[in-house]
Amino acid sequence: MKLAARVGQVSPSLTLAISAKAKAMKAEGLDVCSFSAGEPDFDTPAHIKTAAKKALDEGKTKYGPAAGEPKLREAIARKLREENGLNYQAENVIVTNGGKHSLFGLMLALLEAGDEAIVPAPYWLSYPEMVKLAHGTPVIVPTDASTGYKITPDELRAAITPQTKLFVLNSPSNPTGMVYTPEEIKALAAVIVEHDILVVSDEIYEKIIYDGTTHLSIGAVGPKIFDRTIISNGFAKAFSMTGWRLGYLAGPVELIKAVTTIQSHSTSNVCTFAQYGAIAALEGSQDCVEEMRQAFALRRQVMFERLNAIPGLSCPKPDGAFYLFVDISKIGLKSLEFCNALLESQQVATVPGIAFGDDNCIRLSYATDMASIEKGMDRLEQFTLKG
Repeated sequence: MKLAARVGQVSPSLTLAISAKAKAMKAEGLDVCSFSAGEPDFDTPAHIKTAAKKALDEGKTKYGPAAGEPKLREAIARKLREENGLNYQAENVIVTNGGKHSLFGLMLALLEAGDEAIVPAPYWLSYPEMVKLAHGTPVIVPTDASTGYKITPDELRAAITPQTKLFVLNSPSNPTGMVYTPEEIKALAAVIVEHDILVVSDEIYEKIIYDGTTHLSIGAVGPKIFDRTIISNGFAKAFSMTGWRLGYLAGPVELIKAVTTIQSHSTSNVCTFAQYGAIAALEGSQDCVEEMRQAFALRRQVMFERLNAIPGLSCPKPDGAFYLFVDISKIGLKSLEFCNALLESQQVATVPGIAFGDDNCIRLSYATDMASIEKGMDRLEQFTLKG
């Protein structure tokens, strides 16, 4: 069978592959400490589940509008106005099958052969692959720990060509946990406006920030950048709703209509009753979000201190999300070799940095319980000391 050439242009998700391998080892009875998946270990808050159950009981089980339930689109638009300073209405929003799906629909609606999308590295591993699937060209701009893994305005400006159509911004970041300051966001916005390109801001981790860090949505900087901004977000991380597959995209009406057309011919609508859980997530108490954030903050501190105390390992302290991006270059192994050896010898699952565009680092998620963190750090230390 001859498959389409596009399939050979993309790589399978390493994060999902390693997570699956760790789960298989657990199923065999091995005591695995998994720091691989970007998935909160908390249950979905009760009031969200109750709302979905109520919707089921009320018969919300039929096809719905391709762009999402009107009440949810309105709630998302209101959230973006009130929390992020973005003047969106319901018509500017489409509900998607997870945050990943919102980005995939965007790439298909926006990019074509010859278009370039600038992606700073380290990046979430799906960004370049989505660009390729849309027949665009990802332009990778490397960053490192010296700048906090952030692209600078000069680096962005230098990467822009006449073919540039889109800049992909992720703050708070997966995999580094870094957060652009308001001043840095404003400086990047000036370059985007100057060169009249578009920016998609992936803000899925916006509510998971620490130490008084401020999250500024780039579209809120001013009217000129707002007109060039597209927002991707969802419910998976802040509300521990990963399996619900609920995300959204917000932007100019013309673009949202185009993404809706694509969605109508691919997945149709998002799960109807699940959307009522999302409404409850936005309109209900946010105490559950804060409780999870505080737990993540404590885990972050413990893992950060333990990692930086291990000879040969180092990482900057993240300001958001629930990841540590650890430099392993002094160990003498590249990331995939390091992760495979660690998993096989110590049953500790991590993700190789090569998946994120940096082969000298690995990513660890602290979205797991404290006992697993302590045990995993003991094993990681033992692994590095053995050489």
